[in-house]
Amino acid sequence: MSMRTTYKHRKAWLLATLLGAIALGNIDAAVVNIATPSIHETLRVSSAEMELIVSGYTLAYGVLLITCARLGNIRGYRRMFLLGLGIFTLASLACGLSPNALFLWLARIIQGGGAALMVSQVLTGIQLNFEGRARARALGMYTIVLSASAVMGQFLGGLLVSANLFGTAWRPIFLINVPIGFILFVTARYFLPADQPQHAQRLDLAGVTILSIALLLLVTPLVFGQDAGWPIWIWICLFACITAFVLFVVLERRITLAGGSPLINLHLLTRARICWGLVCLTLANGTYFAMLFVLALYLQQGLGETPTYSGLVLVPWVAAFGIAGPLIGRLSARNRLLAAPLGTLLLALSYGALGVSLLAGATNGPLLVAGLTAGGLSLGLQFTALVAHLTSSVESSDAADISGLLNTITRVAGVLGVAAFGTLYFGLAANTGRAGAIHAFTVVTFAFAATALLATVAASLSIYHSIVAGSNLVDATSHDRPLVGASKDRR
Repeated sequence: MSMRTTYKHRKAWLLATLLGAIALGNIDAAVVNIATPSIHETLRVSSAEMELIVSGYTLAYGVLLITCARLGNIRGYRRMFLLGLGIFTLASLACGLSPNALFLWLARIIQGGGAALMVSQVLTGIQLNFEGRARARALGMYTIVLSASAVMGQFLGGLLVSANLFGTAWRPIFLINVPIGFILFVTARYFLPADQPQHAQRLDLAGVTILSIALLLLVTPLVFGQDAGWPIWIWICLFACITAFVLFVVLERRITLAGGSPLINLHLLTRARICWGLVCLTLANGTYFAMLFVLALYLQQGLGETPTYSGLVLVPWVAAFGIAGPLIGRLSARNRLLAAPLGTLLLALSYGALGVSLLAGATNGPLLVAGLTAGGLSLGLQFTALVAHLTSSVESSDAADISGLLNTITRVAGVLGVAAFGTLYFGLAANTGRAGAIHAFTVVTFAFAATALLATVAASLSIYHSIVAGSNLVDATSHDRPLVGASKDRR
C-alpha cells in the first residue's frame, strides 16, 4: 500500500470517527422521545419527571457546547473528544441500568455533558485536518450524517422499544450506545492525530459561569414554557438572560484587554460576515426544527395519521438535506459562496409553494412530500455552504471558537424555533379539529417562508462582506488557496 493510499485511508477513518460521534449524539436525542411512554409506564414517573428526563440532556448539551469547545482548544481536541466519548458511553450504560426516575435524570444530564464535550470537537477536528475541497467534502458528509441520524433515531427508537428485548422495554435505546461508543473510542485513539503542544492557558471560569447561567436562563424557559402555559417566571428568566449575556460580553472584553484568555474571542462576532452568517443559521435552522415538530402534530393530531406515516413523510426531507452536502463539495469555492443565499431563497420558495398547495386543498399526499423534499434540499445547500464559509473565514487558532458558536447556535435555534412556531400552531389549532389544524399549518408554513426570506438577506450580507474583504474568494488556478490578504482581514 502506497503512502498516499495509507494517508487517504487514515483520513477516511478519522472522518468516520468524528462523524460517528455526531450520529451517536443525534440518535440519542431522538430515541428518547419515542421511548417516553415506555419509560413512563415501567418507572411510574410523573409527567413533570418525564419532562425533566427528556429535557435534561438538551439543557446540559446546549449550555456546555461553547465551554467544551474552549476546553478542546486549551487541552487538545483529541483528548477532550476521547474524554467526552468516554463520559457519554458510561452515562449511556448508567441510563440503561437506571432503577428509578431520579437516577435516570441525573444520568441523562451527565450524558448530555459528555455529548457536548464530544460533539464540540467535531468541527474543530474537520477544520484542523482537512483543507480546500477535502474540507468541503467532509462538511458535505457532516450534513448527510446530521440528516440520516435524525431519521435513524426515530426508527431505531421505535424498533428497539417495540422489540422489548428480554423484557427490557426502553433500556436498549441507551445500552446500544455502549458497544458503539467503545468502537469509536478505539478508532479515535488510533486515527485522530496527537494534539499539538498547547500554550499555557487557563479556562475562563468566570466566563464559563456567567455564560452557563445566561444559556440556562434562555434555554430552560423555551424548553418548559409551552407546556407550563408561559407563566410569569418564564418571562423573568428570559429578561434575566439578557442581563447575563451583557455581563458576559463586558467580562470577556476586560479579559481580552488585560491580555488574558477569554472563553470566546468576541472579535469573531465583530466580523460582519460571521455575525450575519450566524443570524442566517439561527433563522433557517429554527424553521427546520420547528417543521419537524409542527408537521408531526399536524399529521397525527390534525389529520389522524399514524406515527409511522408521520415518520415516513419526513424521510424525503432529511434525505434531500443530506444529498445537498456532496453537491456543495463538488462546487468551486466561488460557487460555494453563492450557495448559501441561493439555498435560503429556495427554502423560502419551497415553504411558500407548500403554503399555496395547502390553500388549494392539497393537505396531504404527493404535493406535501414534494414541498418537503424541495425544502430539505434547499436547507441542506444553505447549511453546508454556510458552515464551510464560516469555518474557512477564521484562522486555525479560532477553530474552537467557531465550532462552539456554530454548535450552540444550531441547538438554540432549534429550541427557539419550536417554541415560537409551536406556540403559533397551538394557538391557531386549539380544539378546532381537522379544519383548524389545516389552517394553523398553512399559517405556520407561510411564517416559515417569511423567516427564510430574512435568512436570505442575512446570508447575502455575510457573503457581501466576505467579497468586500477579499476573503474566501479564490483564483481559478490557486487550487482553493485564498487570495493574498484574505487572512489578514478582521472585518
